[in-house]
Amino acid sequence: MALSNGVLVHGPTSWACAVRTDDGELKVAAERKRLLGSGIKNPLLRGPARLVEAFAFLPRVKRTLPEARLPFERPRVLASMVGTTVILQGVRRSRLGESAKELIGGLLSVAPALLALRGDDSLAAYHGAEHIAIGSYEHDEPRAKEHERCGSHLVGPLLATTAAGNVLASRAPEQMRPVARLAATIGALAASTEIFGWMQRNPEHPLAQALAKPGHELQHRLATAEPTPAQLEVAEAALRACLELEQST
Repeated sequence: MALSNGVLVHGPTSWACAVRTDDGELKVAAERKRLLGSGIKNPLLRGPARLVEAFAFLPRVKRTLPEARLPFERPRVLASMVGTTVILQGVRRSRLGESAKELIGGLLSVAPALLALRGDDSLAAYHGAEHIAIGSYEHDEPRAKEHERCGSHLVGPLLATTAAGNVLASRAPEQMRPVARLAATIGALAASTEIFGWMQRNPEHPLAQALAKPGHELQHRLATAEPTPAQLEVAEAALRACLELEQST
C-alpha cells in the first residue's frame, strides 16, 4: 500500500512500513502479523479473509509509526467517501434499471480511490516506488512503475461480479434483500479474488491479458507516477524490513 509519505509492505506473516517525515528523516517499523488469512482454503472465504488480513494491522501501523499518513485519512477523501455513499443511495432508489444502477454504483465506488491518487502527487509517486521496489526484487532486474499484482487489476473483475451479484439480489423478496446484498458482496469478493489468482497463474492466456489490460492502463495513466530516488529509497527500506522478518521465521 502506498501512503502519502511512504510505503507499507506486507508478506505472508509480517508487515513493514517506511515513511519520510516532514524533516526528511527515514523511519521504519516492522512486526509480525497477528491475524493471518492465508490458512483458509475455502474458495468462498479465502478472498475476503485475505482482504481482512490486509487491513487488520493498519491500526497497529498507526500506533507503531504515528507519522504514517494513510491515503483515506485526508479530509477530501473522507468527504468523497461520504458523498459517494449518499449519491449511491439516491441511485438505488431511482427508477433506473437494475443493470444501470449497478454500473453507476460500480463507477462511483472507485471515485474516492481515484481522488486520493490524483489529489496527492506524493501518493501516486510512492505507489510507483512500491511497484518498482517489489517488482525489481521479484524479477531480479529493474522494473517499471506498473506491477502485475497491483490491486487495480481487481477493479474490472470486482465491478463485474458485484454488479451481477447485486442484480440477482434485487430479485429477492424485499424483506430478504439486505441479506441477499450481503451475500452478493461476499460472493463478488470471493469470485474476483479467484479470478485475480487465475490471472496471475496464467499471465500468457489471452483472457488473462484482456482482464489485466484495464488495470495496467489505470496504473500507467492515473494511479502511479515516477518516484524520486528519495521516494524509492523509502519503498526499498520497507521491503527490506519485511523480508528480514519473513526470512527469520
